[in-house]
Amino acid sequence: MSSHEPVTVIGLGVMGQALAGALLAVGHPTTVWNRTAAKGDALVEAGAVRAASVADAVAASPLVVLCTLDYPTVRGTLEPAVGQLRGRTVVNLTNGSPAQADEMAAWVTGHGAEYVDGGIMAVPPTIATDEAFLLYSGPERVFAAHRETLEVFGEARYVGAEIGLASLYDLALLDGMGFLFDGFHHSVAMALSHEGAGAEEFTGLLVRWLANMAKLLPALAADIDADRADGTAPQYTQGLDVQLAGQVNILRAARDAGVVDTVGLEHGKAKLEALIASGLTEWSSPVSVRQLRAGPGN
Repeated sequence: MSSHEPVTVIGLGVMGQALAGALLAVGHPTTVWNRTAAKGDALVEAGAVRAASVADAVAASPLVVLCTLDYPTVRGTLEPAVGQLRGRTVVNLTNGSPAQADEMAAWVTGHGAEYVDGGIMAVPPTIATDEAFLLYSGPERVFAAHRETLEVFGEARYVGAEIGLASLYDLALLDGMGFLFDGFHHSVAMALSHEGAGAEEFTGLLVRWLANMAKLLPALAADIDADRADGTAPQYTQGLDVQLAGQVNILRAARDAGVVDTVGLEHGKAKLEALIASGLTEWSSPVSVRQLRAGPGN
């Protein structure tokens, strides 16, 4: 496709506005539509065309990008425009589940359009910067035909032909982020029990520690893949007795620090105890993943 192919953006929340703004900034003819029309005012001032209806919006461009609240909203938004879908490509960047992606793909293609599902791994201010990357799944030929345009938003990472893969990876990445932030808040709550502690000073230490630990993740992932492939022994292990002793100490310190929510720590302790009860003596990433997916004995 031309580097300036016309694009329609439907859904002008903060993220949708960032996507449309990125297209305008590099010269794409951009049509916008939102239920609350005023959300497109700044984009129209920047050169976007405001469609009078969602049907007009879909008809205006060969590539239609959606970024709305959820998949039912996408379906409800597009239903009045089903007559205009034929021959177009729909790229859905709305957050949803793999099953919802499969259902949406079947519905869109049933009306004669191509469908690519996506996940945005960025916050609005980072769209169109090196920090942003977006996941895409669906027919590779369709993705390839529009890749140049999609790269405007950030690195366009194709993850596979299975429609639901982008949604699966999106949610799994957000899951990891959620645990990261939960851990951050929990550790700060512990540290602030010391009268002289400050969140900023402590966080400097935490960032340094987590950055170092993050460097281990590719090696731990290699252990997981090797275990799934042929049962190769992991490179990184630790005695479960050591793990459990440390978890008990963290739990005790959190309670002593006045942290009232220790459910996550108690759950972690119970998981380690379950592994020991199953007869295991060593912790490894493959063991943890198997426990999460099927229980300690599997």
